[in-house]
Parts: sequence; C-alpha cells; structure tokens
Amino acid sequence: MMNTYPSDRPHDHPAVLRPTRRVTERVPSRFAVMYSGMQAGRMVMGDGLTANLSDGGVGICGDQGVTSGMELALFITVPGTDDPICLPQCRVSWVSGLRFGVELLSLSPEISNQLRFHTWNSSSRPSIGG
Repeated sequence: MMNTYPSDRPHDHPAVLRPTRRVTERVPSRFAVMYSGMQAGRMVMGDGLTANLSDGGVGICGDQGVTSGMELALFITVPGTDDPICLPQCRVSWVSGLRFGVELLSLSPEISNQLRFHTWNSSSRPSIGG
C-alpha cells in the first residue's frame, strides 16, 4: 500500500498559504449569548456561548441552527454588567454545524467601546493555575 502524506493531498495545504479575510485579531472569550432572527419565514431563537470576539465579529457555539447570510440580533451577557450588550445588526458569515461566525454590521460608538473593553478584559485575565 502506498503511503500518502498530508503534503501529497491538495486540500491539506498549511493555513499560512491560504489567504486570510481577518482584519482584526480574534480574542478567545466565553460569554453567554442569545440570538434571534428569521429563517425561511420562521423565527429562530437560540442560546449559546461566544467562542471569540473581535472588532468585526463574534464566533458562537449555539443550540439552534442558522444559515450563512442570515441576519441576527445578538444579546451578549458579560460579567459585571446589569444588561446584556445588544448587537441588533449582525450577519452570519460562516456555519459549521452549530458553530458559526457573525459579522457586526452596524455598531454605535458606545457599543463598540463596550465590546473592546470586554474583549480586552477577557484576554487579560490570568489563566487558572498559571
């Protein structure tokens, strides 16, 4: 039997060779999120956790399926705040099962500053045990 190595298969090129569309750095985060939107004439409402945050988008692990291109409203609950951060205009940019990414379409300066603060704050927390 002939051995094949990852470099022998065209779909296994290293990520460094693929063009990236990311404009801003993703910061790992775990915040509760509720999302809602319309899909094929029905309301979709889901709960989940953020996987990462950036100035341009949010990665989410949810409990309800969404489709690429779908518009959503997000409500992100962060520790130490009374009300969730509301992101009323987001578009699903990619989907993989119940994991998906959303692009933030329109943010007020106040909401943008809140996200930056919480993104920075979550990335600067010391890790447990180290």
